[in-house]
Amino acid sequence: MATSAADAGGMAALTAAARKEGALNTIALPRDWANYGALIDGFEKKYGIEVAVENPEGSSKDEIDALKEHRRDGTAPDVVDVGATFAPSAARQGLLTPYEVAPWDDIPDGQKDPRARWYNNYGGYVSIGCDAKRVKTCPATFADLRRPEYKGQVSLNGNPTKSGSAFAGVYAAALANGGSFDNIQPGIDFFAELSRSGNFLPVESTPATIENGQTPISIDWDFLNLAYADEFRRKGTDVDWRTSIPFDGSFAQYYAQGINKDAPHPAAARLWQEYLFSPEGQNLRLGAYARPVLMESMEENGTLDKSLAEKLPTVEGTPTFPTEEQQAKAGRTVDRNWAKDVAG
Repeated sequence: MATSAADAGGMAALTAAARKEGALNTIALPRDWANYGALIDGFEKKYGIEVAVENPEGSSKDEIDALKEHRRDGTAPDVVDVGATFAPSAARQGLLTPYEVAPWDDIPDGQKDPRARWYNNYGGYVSIGCDAKRVKTCPATFADLRRPEYKGQVSLNGNPTKSGSAFAGVYAAALANGGSFDNIQPGIDFFAELSRSGNFLPVESTPATIENGQTPISIDWDFLNLAYADEFRRKGTDVDWRTSIPFDGSFAQYYAQGINKDAPHPAAARLWQEYLFSPEGQNLRLGAYARPVLMESMEENGTLDKSLAEKLPTVEGTPTFPTEEQQAKAGRTVDRNWAKDVAG
């Protein structure tokens, strides 16, 4: 199948082929995650292609498992959106097919697979969200989370052996506690300490658990915590959700896109990628506080929505990112030690 729109005969030909397929299978795309609701609606309206979302609250691991379990039965996801540790693994297992989107050259080298099997689309910083209605003094750092007044209140967005956002929270905690990109164990030790003290709550934080008061403090991506605050204000919910980016564990990461090697709708899968990396798609990400991977090039060519960019939280310094090898090593450590040291 085509490895670029040009290889498919151009965007018009790719669009026609995708419209003929008429459907796109996706998985684990909540509407309130990085503006997927608006993206799905925009894609359907623009191209007349129906987008199905299986297991919308699923994890990155669930996505990879679905690629394997439904590899050739016609129900597999056409595309995946996974955390940084999961995309290279899926590529190594031969689950993803190469495809270069139109602005391929503008994606920084460190944010894409040289063989085009995956490519980062949007990202953010690990943050600490807190309901100021239920927590007297909201924590601003990982060190703060040790305080006894936060007993039974600190949560992650999932299990770090399965969830990219939870994994990033452990990585950030490692950096805040003497660890490094090469050593995530101090992050595991930190949550083991919070578990022993009773501060860590092994419940996946979601807008619903925040609203009902079950998870008043959540370590999650800044783009999620900031968007949740907007959502609660619109709904008139009795939640005063505030977001801090901890300076003692500053960690940024992107989420990767990839196309199933055995996609049931191969043309629609490729058109979806073109949409996500178009100025329209990237600015929709920005509208939900997610940082587009093409932000720098869009700023240069005048396609970036500056009013939305100005709403992003200020962060200090230039973010650095772990290498693929460092992430793989960290993933193995978490897989080996999380259940034993924290959950056990």
